[in-house]
Amino acid sequence: MAYSMGDLKKGLKIELEGVPYKIVEYQHVKPGKGAAFVRVKIKSYIDGRVLEKTFHAGDKCETPNLEDKQMQYLYDDGEFCQFMDTTTYEQIAISDEEVGENKKWMLDGMMVDVLFHNGKAIGLEVPQVVELKIVETAPNFRGDTQGSNKKPATLETGAVVQIPFHVLEGEVIRVDTVRGEYIERANK
Repeated sequence: MAYSMGDLKKGLKIELEGVPYKIVEYQHVKPGKGAAFVRVKIKSYIDGRVLEKTFHAGDKCETPNLEDKQMQYLYDDGEFCQFMDTTTYEQIAISDEEVGENKKWMLDGMMVDVLFHNGKAIGLEVPQVVELKIVETAPNFRGDTQGSNKKPATLETGAVVQIPFHVLEGEVIRVDTVRGEYIERANK
């Protein structure tokens, strides 16, 4: 299906010249003189770049062939992260560069959402909240139970987050993967 200027809106997924994009900003412009047009900011699913594009009446863009699959993260072999579709047991490899910052939140066996474009994996998304164990942090000090001071903690995946002084090494905590921040202790 092809989209015309009137179909465009924020959040819509479109394809231009074989590259899938998501519209992140949308502005309909009606100048005093001349025809109306739509100015959008689009973010590439392939490399994350944000571009500005103007659509006039008659301009068309395609619907991208995107598919979201939930897959299990198996392991990292040094160059690629290996994932498995739990329904078909098919395995795919995604390069460390494509996985990017998400890698510091992934544990073996974790379920992630992998985005495919025309059958090729182009990105992934980890859950917004993950539970990870603290493997290294400074000990707490007497009186540091309610303060707003924080200390760095290294998690089992290698990620480092700031935690309150009263949280100790060996505890499992909940972390917001979008902001990279401590939320709370996990009830385990």
